[in-house]
Amino acid sequence: MSPDDDEYIGYVLSDVARLIRTVFDRRVRDIGLTRAQWLVLTRLYRRPGASQTELADMLEVDRASAGRMIDRMEKNGWVERRSDDGDRRINRLYLTADARRAHKAMWSIAEATVDDALAPLSATERDQFTRLAARVKSQLQSMAGANGS
Repeated sequence: MSPDDDEYIGYVLSDVARLIRTVFDRRVRDIGLTRAQWLVLTRLYRRPGASQTELADMLEVDRASAGRMIDRMEKNGWVERRSDDGDRRINRLYLTADARRAHKAMWSIAEATVDDALAPLSATERDQFTRLAARVKSQLQSMAGANGS
C-alpha cells in the first residue's frame, strides 16, 4: 500500500478521528459549547480539582490559552475556581452543576455517535477493534514517553 492510497492506515485513522469529531460537534452544537470547551468539561469531569497548569497539559495547550478559556467558561457559569488548601497561589478547577448536566448530555451524544460510527461492525468486530486500537494506543503512549513527550 502506498501513501497515495486512500486506505493507507495513517489516512484512515486520521479521517476516522476527524469525522467522529465533526459528527459529534454537530450533534452537541445545541448545548452551546465549542469543541475546546467540551474538552475542558470532559477533562475536569475525569479530574475534578485539577490546576490550570494540569488542565493546560491535559489539553496540550499553553497555560495562557487555558487561562483564557477557563476565564470564559467561568464567566458563563461552567467552571469555578477554588483556592488550593495547601498553596494559595494555585486555583483548583471544578465543574458547576450546569456543566455536570451538560457533560451528562454530551456523554449520551458521544455514546450514540460512537454506536452509529461502529454500526457496520458486528459485536465481535467491535470488541476486536477496541482491543486492537487500545494496543496501538498503548504502544504510542510508550513511544511518546520514551521521547520525553
